[in-house]
Amino acid sequence: MSELNIVNLTKRFDQTPVFENISLSVREKEFLVLLGPSGCGKSTLLNIIAGLESATSGRIEIDGKDVVGLEPKDRGLSMVFQSYALYPTMTVRGNMSFGLQVAGVKRDEITRKVEKAATMLHLTELLDRKPSQLSGGQRQRAAIGRALVRDVSLFLFDEPLSNLDAKLRSQMRGEIRKLHDTLGVTSIYVTHDQVEAMTMATSIVVMKGGVIQQHADPQTLYDTPDNLFVAGFIGASPMNILKGRLATDDGRLVADCGALRVDLERYRFKAPPVAGMPIALGVRPENVVFGEGAGGVNGALAQIDYIEPLGADTLVWTKVGDQVVSLRVDPREARLDRQSVPLGFDLDRLSVFAPDTERRL
Repeated sequence: MSELNIVNLTKRFDQTPVFENISLSVREKEFLVLLGPSGCGKSTLLNIIAGLESATSGRIEIDGKDVVGLEPKDRGLSMVFQSYALYPTMTVRGNMSFGLQVAGVKRDEITRKVEKAATMLHLTELLDRKPSQLSGGQRQRAAIGRALVRDVSLFLFDEPLSNLDAKLRSQMRGEIRKLHDTLGVTSIYVTHDQVEAMTMATSIVVMKGGVIQQHADPQTLYDTPDNLFVAGFIGASPMNILKGRLATDDGRLVADCGALRVDLERYRFKAPPVAGMPIALGVRPENVVFGEGAGGVNGALAQIDYIEPLGADTLVWTKVGDQVVSLRVDPREARLDRQSVPLGFDLDRLSVFAPDTERRL
């Protein structure tokens, strides 16, 4: 197992910065996901860790040793690519064993390693097939097997599932995470898919424009996002963001969002709140309820605008004044025969942000 430390890493193309002074630590046995939209710098960062690109400045330490300047083969890591990168004229066995042959590993040891990896990845019956005879999921397992036989202590994955259909992606997510748990190898995984990140990671680094927005475990990112970008990027359905300002109501602190006022007495502010300051109030769709007995919100009569069936649950899109609020409900509760419903929020699951800095208050 390896521990990775990135210290003040900067990458520029000519004078254009990709990221500047990034520092990041990855613990032994951790499955860390670099998550962000296209162009945020996550794949470039992974390539620099792998030694496929050079950094402008900074250090990359693997188990305390600075590997900047070392060739990829000397860094003690393996990488799985988005495009599989299998040799088309070689069989699965040949692809998995080629790197070991080049490294001068003995034939019987190569056979043992390939058969062990093939068993773990359910590739035994496919070892004598060529890539053209494999499905997308089988090709990806072969690519993982090629990385696995090297007995390294750090795995890098560059969007390995992006070429697969939805069903295969779901299956492969589980297989990769189970493989990680079995081997206990430190892994860094790049994706733009927040579902992949949430289901696979032990911790997630959210990036935007070459800047780390937040580094935390998946549940912390979901429940307490540090800023509006993370709040909107994490979650299969976006967090509701309501514009308003802080106010007092009979001595109690509330969020005044125009047509609705939300009790904030139970919210834990990082600094003392000031009445009158503008805010952005965040609440996830599953933490909004409607119907009789809905509480915590005054004067929130929502007009049902649109219903989006999702199978196991349903998103109901409503308007409260000029604010849009979505709810995640049981399909049996989503009925179009009601034109308006009262809303209530789970007051223990709110987020409050400053509109100017977009930071969590």
